Amino acid sequence: MSESTIPAGFSMPIQVVQAGPVTAWLAEDHSVPVVSVSWGWDGGAALDPAGAEGTASLAASLLTEGAGTLDALAFADAARDEAIGLSFGVDRDGFDGGFRALVPALPKAVELARLAMTAPRFDDEAVARIRARAIAGARQALEGPRGRASRAFWAAAYPNHPAGRPANGTEESIAAIAVDGMREVLRRQMTRGRLLVGISGAINAIEAASLVQDLFLALPEGEPPPLPPLPPFTNFGTQVVPVSSPQSTVLFGQQGIPADDPDWEAAQVVMRVFSGGGFSSRLMKSIREERGLTYGIYAGLDSMFRGSALVGSAAIANTKTAEALTVLRAEWKRMADNGPTQAEMEEAISFLTGSQPLQFTDSRRIASTLLAMRRNNRPLDWLERRPERLRAISREKAAQVAKRLLVPETLAMTIAGQPQGL
Repeated sequence: MSESTIPAGFSMPIQVVQAGPVTAWLAEDHSVPVVSVSWGWDGGAALDPAGAEGTASLAASLLTEGAGTLDALAFADAARDEAIGLSFGVDRDGFDGGFRALVPALPKAVELARLAMTAPRFDDEAVARIRARAIAGARQALEGPRGRASRAFWAAAYPNHPAGRPANGTEESIAAIAVDGMREVLRRQMTRGRLLVGISGAINAIEAASLVQDLFLALPEGEPPPLPPLPPFTNFGTQVVPVSSPQSTVLFGQQGIPADDPDWEAAQVVMRVFSGGGFSSRLMKSIREERGLTYGIYAGLDSMFRGSALVGSAAIANTKTAEALTVLRAEWKRMADNGPTQAEMEEAISFLTGSQPLQFTDSRRIASTLLAMRRNNRPLDWLERRPERLRAISREKAAQVAKRLLVPETLAMTIAGQPQGL
């Protein structure tokens, strides 16, 4: 597997590397002298204290803004001089880090990443600059229909759970975050316990074990706090958020199924046919091509907190919103009642199996995939056997899963705009 091509007969042998208490999965490939490492923990925005939403996100953004004896400019220069790409990020239930580097630059990449995790500086200038950027982003997210719809949708779907809070915070919460609060969130988050690691590229197992030891064993012992399980999706019906705009942004959704559910892959086939196949999906054909009610509409399973929500979105002219939602509900019911056709099944499975190698065209994507596999408790041969499992899904099985997955009476909608006829 090179950085740009995938040979015929694709497979990805995965080695398990042990370095003290930390286990890593390795996909070794020496065709290009590049190594990528992705790592992460459960936690992320879920560890933010109530009223201090955005703490983990702000802290993650500051980890590469100076560490140890290096201020922000010196840290950036050290990474740039060696062509090292190092980053940290947060989502609703996870905190991730990763880097990509040429083999000769690996020692420097490990040094910078270790410094960032164990000795972040939080200099006043860097904190003020990154905080201002985060506040501007939060303010901008609330200016348009998309941000307003998203905020209201998730708050209504999970009103008493971290999944319902804005992962990046609000203008008010970000402004109030203290450096001590960020350090405390990082202290609880970045430990050796429950750390997941994926490595890809020009490195063997012995070298990978040494890298893992150098990178992570300076972290403290212990584990991040356990996350609350995802509660059932709240069927909040239809809510309208008034926004002055010629278009309405619609977010719609309901209960999903977790990634470790036996029906997960059949659900992927169903959703490919229904709403994830671009212009070939049923929703695009019915709502865009046949009626011209939107430029695009998409829905899929959003995994989080060991569960998932089935969520979709579309931007629709205010004058056409009511008609589009009527068609959406009708298509939701039609797929639930009848499932996909045999022809739709064949197209979806052909696409999912044929496009799989395209997910592994560079070491960074491979390392990220290994990390995702570990988060979802996949076996080592999960990717290699996926085409076989997909081809074994019958139309009858897909119809059963469609009925289980798509429940029209529980479909909830948030419309941000000035929709007419609702």
